[in-house]
Amino acid sequence: MPRYATALAGDPARTYRQIDLAGRTGAHDSHALVGMLYEEGMAALRAAAWAAENRKYSVKSERVARATAVLFALEAGLDFEKGGDVSKALATFYHGIRKQVIHASLGSDPAPFREAAASLEEIAAAWSTVRGAS
Repeated sequence: MPRYATALAGDPARTYRQIDLAGRTGAHDSHALVGMLYEEGMAALRAAAWAAENRKYSVKSERVARATAVLFALEAGLDFEKGGDVSKALATFYHGIRKQVIHASLGSDPAPFREAAASLEEIAAAWSTVRGAS
């Protein structure tokens, strides 16, 4: 059985990210968590663009997987009963961005990742405005 410190030392950066995420989400409401998902998604997409531009294909692959997971999480969190047409529109949006990201992952052009990040940023800004008004 490995000792706790030894297990943490295996991948300290990953451990730190997990602890940071747990700390940031522990006391937050669901609206704050959605905001964090938007931030994480935009960061992953921008990193994928950088990686594509700099031919860092393993980084690109990792960031594409992260962005895709965030988009799935955002879609899974939609409440279609309460959200109605807005939830349907967001589901369509997230699906479209996911499709764009997956298609872009097959090439080396950074532009689609940047466009996806910009689109997600627009929705994040709208979310922040709505959240601030409530």
